[in-house]
Amino acid sequence: MTSSAPFPYTAFLADLQGSDGPAALARVLQGKGGAGRLAEALVALLQARKATLQAAFDTTLAADELRRYQKYAKPGKPSAHIVQLRQKQAAARQASSLSRQSLIKAAAAFVREAGIEVPERVALDEFIIHWIEANVPKDSGADATPS
Repeated sequence: MTSSAPFPYTAFLADLQGSDGPAALARVLQGKGGAGRLAEALVALLQARKATLQAAFDTTLAADELRRYQKYAKPGKPSAHIVQLRQKQAAARQASSLSRQSLIKAAAAFVREAGIEVPERVALDEFIIHWIEANVPKDSGADATPS
């Protein structure tokens, strides 16, 4: 069992952060100006997306573990282990909320830098997730975003 969620854009993020950054950015955004700040915004956006996926994975893992042990718990005062699992789940939920906020913040900065028009009545985080899936190249052999 893995302790980290698979991130399908690892190779592209490494290219973007390395010396191949301008070429990698040019493949994604054709004709957009301000490549330096745009690359920084895209790196921040992809790192925020990675944190969001990891937080969702951790939340699911904590909830599954708690469900597994709570099923056989005796009624009454919970055991110390169950209390620890509940604390772990609460920490994972908080990390999930913080990562979603950072994704929205990074998405707003990227959309502003790139000049991308966000449709009305569409949440920014949902729009940017679909934009990333459509425009950022995935690693070879990577599956779709884990659910």
